[in-house]
Amino acid sequence: MINMNDINTKLQSPLHSVTPLHLEESPNAALLLAKASIKTGRFKAGDTLPPMMAHWENLSIDKHHLQRYNTLCGFASEEMPATYLWTRAFPLIMTVLVSKQFPLKAMGQVHLRNQITVHRPFDIHKNFSITAVIDHSELSSKGLEWSIKISVFTDDQTVWSGRSTFLYQCKTGLERKSKPKMMPQGESQYWDLPSNLGRRYSVVSGDYNPIHLSPISAKLFGFKRAIAHGMWSKARCLAAIQHRLPSAEYSVEVNFLKPVFLPSKVQFFSNLRDNQQHFSLFSSSGDQMHLQGSIS
Repeated sequence: MINMNDINTKLQSPLHSVTPLHLEESPNAALLLAKASIKTGRFKAGDTLPPMMAHWENLSIDKHHLQRYNTLCGFASEEMPATYLWTRAFPLIMTVLVSKQFPLKAMGQVHLRNQITVHRPFDIHKNFSITAVIDHSELSSKGLEWSIKISVFTDDQTVWSGRSTFLYQCKTGLERKSKPKMMPQGESQYWDLPSNLGRRYSVVSGDYNPIHLSPISAKLFGFKRAIAHGMWSKARCLAAIQHRLPSAEYSVEVNFLKPVFLPSKVQFFSNLRDNQQHFSLFSSSGDQMHLQGSIS
């Protein structure tokens, strides 16, 4: 069993006074979604988020599940891609979101950014543990931007880590900053995304957010049609350049900019710039950027 004090030291987070939320088994996805749909928030601009932690031990890789993920996301090999462990960490993220200790509403969160680091080669035959920690928060013109950090351990070593930044929309009074328009660069590919992509990825990832499932459920949250999961888009981009990725010691960072409506046709671009691999996802016409990423 992993010592929680050791984890606190490794994560360099002020969690000595926090009682971790422990998962003993995979939670029921339908129950998590039900809890998320009825949970209300009590956050007000200026409040700070509690330093929460969730932990899950003695996990293993289901090779059949991994193969389904790879097929859906476009990975050719049976090896574990950098984005796969995010699906295993998702129940921890949801456990934090639906917790009474967490002051934000669970539904309506906007995924802004995601960063993943593969520290060491991952042995899919070994058991592992996952820890999720509320990492950082700050106000922006659109609301509260907050991050959750995920760490995966095998043999008491960090082999993989990730951080996602979400937006909780609320009034802050801060001025909006303009951003330069980005143009497509590099080699391009066209991808046709089917209308059922969100439902198929939900089954594999456990993320059954209604905005991904159907036009009817998406309209309840202000979208004209269902939208693709951001983490599927990131995984599909990595699958397109997987032959250029090392086995470990690299990071992949993406910014999620505009939603990808389903069905749709999109353009993927990749290029090497300043000794760094860059990639992006645009609408078929090239006038809207959905995702921008880099590998270091």
